[in-house]
Amino acid sequence: MPDLTGDSGGTSDEVRAVAARAREAATNLAVATRAAKDAALAAMADRLLTDGPQILAANAEDVSSAEGSGTGAHLVDRLRLDQERLAGMAQGLRDVAGLPDPVGEVVRGATLANGLELRQVRVPFGVVGIIYEARPNVTADAAGICLKSGNAVLLRGSSSAAASNAAIVDALRRGLADAGLPEDAVQLVPGRGHEAAKALMRARGLVDVLVPRGGAGLIRSVVEESTVPVIETGVGNCHVYVDAAADLDMALRIVLNAKTQRTSVCNAAESLLVHEAVAGEFLPMVVPALQEAGVLVHGDERFAALAGVQPATDDDWAAEYLALEMSAAVVPSLEAALDHIRRYSSHHTDAIVTGSQAAARRFVAEVDSAAVVVNASTRFTDGGEFGFGAEIGISTQKLHARGPMGLPEMTSTKYVVTGDGHIR
Repeated sequence: MPDLTGDSGGTSDEVRAVAARAREAATNLAVATRAAKDAALAAMADRLLTDGPQILAANAEDVSSAEGSGTGAHLVDRLRLDQERLAGMAQGLRDVAGLPDPVGEVVRGATLANGLELRQVRVPFGVVGIIYEARPNVTADAAGICLKSGNAVLLRGSSSAAASNAAIVDALRRGLADAGLPEDAVQLVPGRGHEAAKALMRARGLVDVLVPRGGAGLIRSVVEESTVPVIETGVGNCHVYVDAAADLDMALRIVLNAKTQRTSVCNAAESLLVHEAVAGEFLPMVVPALQEAGVLVHGDERFAALAGVQPATDDDWAAEYLALEMSAAVVPSLEAALDHIRRYSSHHTDAIVTGSQAAARRFVAEVDSAAVVVNASTRFTDGGEFGFGAEIGISTQKLHARGPMGLPEMTSTKYVVTGDGHIR
């Protein structure tokens, strides 16, 4: 959870003043053309690169502070920027500019029996608040998606990335000004402590929706304390289940990719389940391969019988490690795997590796997650991989948006009714 203690500025009045400026900017964005928004996104991308030295210098301060305070390596990795990651942030903004504008899209329409024309069209939320942890790339991603979907954004990052976020937002606001759109479409929430975060959560009427991105503690805090509507994103205790009918070479590739390709992200696999029919052959394959990649396996009795495997505790089955660690168990059946996933899954992404269509169909039908994957890595649950462009987050709730939240998910709708003197 980000540092929401030790308040440093950001009184309720200051936060509400920032939100009021965002509301005014949102009024202008709601009628901005696609060309104007795309030009602003390009200018913001340019500013990220031209202001790159200042951004990287600010990020170096944050990284040094994090390392000095003993922050875990996986969290430092999420915090760290370099020229390549900065270029990726800029390209992300350009990619969003290339996507269709959702605003004004007709979701459905009809001419009613009485001659009235009815259209349901996409419109911006207005002002979106994002409360997130120490990934400064989120600052640019969130600003870009909110701008393209016609929303002003209020950004509340964690104190560990304060210098990075301030430098990034400064560059983005310069880009908005270069393109002739209101700078207040992108703002940082003043202050670093709990009172500032709480003021954002209570700014109902000024802020239309909040999106928390981070660990379970952050999400729970926002959901429980906010009077502003919340789109709940979730932690990623993602499972890979290797079925009795799995191609074991395929399963090995998928498990290694899902766990090790990047460990500090929510779609990395944290739990491995193996059907007992293939456990005798697969465990001697997968455990050494995971260990060679640096993964500490927390296993049940069958896994723990192998050298170097640490016996799992109850806490391990629900853990989101975000590191080179993984829980692992042998299950007697597909039903047992489904029961385990129902009990411990965070409803983010769960995968099955199988050659059985019947097993795949049952897994897809019964696993209640935002994304269910068959014979592929959990790492594909991502807005970019799905072709949505950059994403705000992965929603694990069931209202409005579920899964990767791209541009359409950052809009609401309104009904436009057109008549010719009709009265009821």
